[in-house]
Amino acid sequence: MVVLIAPMDCEGELGERRRGVGMGKTKLDSGWLAARSTEVAATGVQLTTTHPPTGPSAPWMEAVVPGTVLGTLLKNNLVPDPFYGLNNEAVIDIANSGREYYTFWFFTTFECKTTENQHVHLNFRAINYSAEVYLNGHKEILPKGMFRRHSLDVTDILTPSGINMLAVLVHPPDHPGSIPPQGGQGGDHEIGKDVAAHYVEGWDWMTPIRDRNTGIWDEVSVQVTGPVKIIDPHLVSSFFDSFKRAYLHTTVGLENKSSRLAECLLSLQVTTELEGKICLVEHLQSHELQIPPGTHIQYTIPPLFFYKPSLWWPNGMGKQSLYDVEITVDVKGSGESDSWNHHFGFRKIESFIDDVTGGRLFKVNGEPVFIRGGNWILSDGLLRLSKKRYMTDIKFHADMNFNMLRCWGGGIAERPEFYQFCDMYGLLVWQEFWITGDVDGRGVPISNPNGPLDHNLFILCARDTVKLLRNHASLALWVGGNEQIPPKDINTSLKNDLKLHPLFHTAVEGLSDDTKDPSQSLDGTRVYIQGSLWDGFANGKGDFTDGPYEIQNPEDFFRDNFYPYGFNPEVGSIGMPVAATIRATMPSEGWLIPIFSKGSDGYIEEIPNPIWEYHKYIPYSKPGKVHDQIELYGHPKSLDDFCDKAQLVNYVQYRALLEGWTSRMWTKYTGVLIWKTQNPWTGLRGQFYDHLHDQTAGFFGCRCAAEPIHVQLNLASYFVEVVNTTSAGLSNVAVEVSVWGLDGSCPFYNVTEKILVPPKKVVEVVKMKYPNSKNAQPVYFLLLKLFRLSDFSILSRNFYWLHLPGKDFKSLELYRKKRVPLKITSEVLISGQTYEVSMQLKNLSKSSRSLICNKMDNKKEGGENCINLGKSIIGSEEKESSILRRISSGLGFLRSVDTPTMVDINGNDSGVAFFLHFSVHAAKKDHRTYEDTRILPVHYTDNYFSLVPGETMNISITFEVPPGITPRVTLHGWNNHEDHIIV
Repeated sequence: MVVLIAPMDCEGELGERRRGVGMGKTKLDSGWLAARSTEVAATGVQLTTTHPPTGPSAPWMEAVVPGTVLGTLLKNNLVPDPFYGLNNEAVIDIANSGREYYTFWFFTTFECKTTENQHVHLNFRAINYSAEVYLNGHKEILPKGMFRRHSLDVTDILTPSGINMLAVLVHPPDHPGSIPPQGGQGGDHEIGKDVAAHYVEGWDWMTPIRDRNTGIWDEVSVQVTGPVKIIDPHLVSSFFDSFKRAYLHTTVGLENKSSRLAECLLSLQVTTELEGKICLVEHLQSHELQIPPGTHIQYTIPPLFFYKPSLWWPNGMGKQSLYDVEITVDVKGSGESDSWNHHFGFRKIESFIDDVTGGRLFKVNGEPVFIRGGNWILSDGLLRLSKKRYMTDIKFHADMNFNMLRCWGGGIAERPEFYQFCDMYGLLVWQEFWITGDVDGRGVPISNPNGPLDHNLFILCARDTVKLLRNHASLALWVGGNEQIPPKDINTSLKNDLKLHPLFHTAVEGLSDDTKDPSQSLDGTRVYIQGSLWDGFANGKGDFTDGPYEIQNPEDFFRDNFYPYGFNPEVGSIGMPVAATIRATMPSEGWLIPIFSKGSDGYIEEIPNPIWEYHKYIPYSKPGKVHDQIELYGHPKSLDDFCDKAQLVNYVQYRALLEGWTSRMWTKYTGVLIWKTQNPWTGLRGQFYDHLHDQTAGFFGCRCAAEPIHVQLNLASYFVEVVNTTSAGLSNVAVEVSVWGLDGSCPFYNVTEKILVPPKKVVEVVKMKYPNSKNAQPVYFLLLKLFRLSDFSILSRNFYWLHLPGKDFKSLELYRKKRVPLKITSEVLISGQTYEVSMQLKNLSKSSRSLICNKMDNKKEGGENCINLGKSIIGSEEKESSILRRISSGLGFLRSVDTPTMVDINGNDSGVAFFLHFSVHAAKKDHRTYEDTRILPVHYTDNYFSLVPGETMNISITFEVPPGITPRVTLHGWNNHEDHIIV
């Protein structure tokens, strides 16, 4: 069946469909009040009948729901921001206050009036840790467990007027624990006795959360249905004939809430969105069935056949095609009773231990995926979660060219919104259950050798989490725990519940007639691994063989002896943000840079100030192993100087990490996950963007290194390598190699012969001999460009700054004085509060060398240069033109601001414009010294980049501006260190 639906009938992206008057789901996410339970004399019955709070007057205050008690106290300025400076020390810990101090009432009213045959459910998608619910004087108990849903049938207790009063008394975890003076991984480990997040007692990257995240921390909603309610549908895709034939398997839970037999028409519609938001109906089927009164059944719909469906691919491998699946149930005599919809991706994920490397190997749609990704804790330590923040978080990871996120077991079972954006941007997800080696039997002290006290509760929460998340294309595997396996009975239960259906065993294609439909399983479509260090991860045996977690010599990442196992689930390093973030998140005492203490062996020990130490700063040196990487650029003179040099190190460190792993793709490694990609608070380690959403230079080092097609320098062998992670071979390509001195000269230049790069391979191209040449400069720049010989379009560009063995980068200090001329052409497109700024930058300094590909743009837009592959190279004159206007249909840009503008940055020196980066600010006539005027987040197609003489690059910047604010885009660079206003 092929039916076109007009744009107005298509469901919006990640939106919710309303189903008739009074039907559907209404979120209760505003208008809440809260009060400490010890300060409220009224009972829950009285609060929801005769003595409701009248407003935010003591002891009642405006509440954050979804959110936590601490989030509510912060909103009302009753505690200082615990993520600022040392403020967290001023917030009383639950171990000292007692659980009653963080036991809170939450109150709201909502309007809901039913008609005949309608039923109403009050839904809590998660609370922490247990609660008593009062609605219009009636009491219900929400049992314990942080990771379980609660649904209460409240049809018979709604008021005739339709105005309903709701009060919820939320209790903290039963075992909140205490924080030892020395801190530690998970405090005293008592939190592990509950089924809750472990990180809240603090970690080596996180300060303790004082209320242990007590609160109504996830969505609350009121859902109105007819007599029959849809419960937890399960969607599964299966494939045959090399993915030409596909089937959609569907099993739906249906509950008849009425006292009469329900004669139902169950409909399944599958649509896909075409251009212009026109929807194509691919399937529409209906099935008649009867449901006895008061019963809950599982109904399996006959599989729907698809011929060559559009497949969902991980980031960097193809399009993330998503179909909209809608299930509706109509009841005779009542009309539409309930409806459910989900964005679903057709894809097959396989995972097994690779024979060559011993590492775990993932395949998606039959194609091996070289995993380059990161460890994810959660978006915010106070559980201030939102779709907008999730979208930024996940898009940032896609922008870094990552293809997997590991949801660490000491954090949370991530929310559906997180997965929706992973589906959209192509991030595979490793979801761990709530077991950690430090808390569950392997840490010091050993307090929970048998895991949580209530094993049945853990299993219940795990099963409910599977039902909540299993339909997401991005979900790749379940893992029992972090650096530990669950207790034997829990582990056995998870293995049985999540064992692969026969269709998803690697060698199987085809089923016998008596095989159970895969959608009837709890999951069965993705593997379950018992722990993060088992079965193809690290040494596969559970030994602590992940890491390391500190600064490394960049070349060491390329050495054969750096890491011996095929898949490293955790390897971490530094994460210093920019100076503006330090000033925004710490008082002036925190602006002091570390003391550099030089030992007798010549190594430097960094001694950070107490605030940096509290925020878990990782030094840029490792005495006895790694010389201070910041000091290589000259001793830092100020906070700005320190942070600028830290960004240089961040870029080099993380680019080398990923390039080192990729250099051994499939020969030694199957993947790597960096510990960590971000911080859920204002921490100073293991991050590519800070808690305010400003990227470090390490972000763009990763973006460069993780390109699907990439040219790189092996820092150990000094061979130029070409990486091809795609399924298509590269032919008729070559690499341009140019070396640039600090004096602006180009002392070395070469274009390789035509090269061939097979799919999924790394090829050594040519050895860099310049460092061994007679007149090699102590510090030099290297530019590598992989390009097509047919049209000279650039497939990959990689810029290095290097020094000869035994030397350092201190001469770059003098290079700061160079003034390199730039020309910047910009155009601004605006839609509402969203800006897209397209810029073209050109290094105007003169050079005797004309490069083959002197115009670099990220999307292959713009002009070409004429070349001759012989000894002489003739470059065409670059045409001065504005960047072509890019209209984004997704953002719907409506207008351009005036005409393209040009800004010249004057300079009389010739050379590389080094380490340029943009930032976006609120334009203010008067602002305080060091006031943080940044507009965040901002999405850049590139940043922290360099331009050789004559080179041109296109950059696009996208951001939202708060109402009433005029944005200003500025450019800063190593040798353009004044903030130049571009837009």
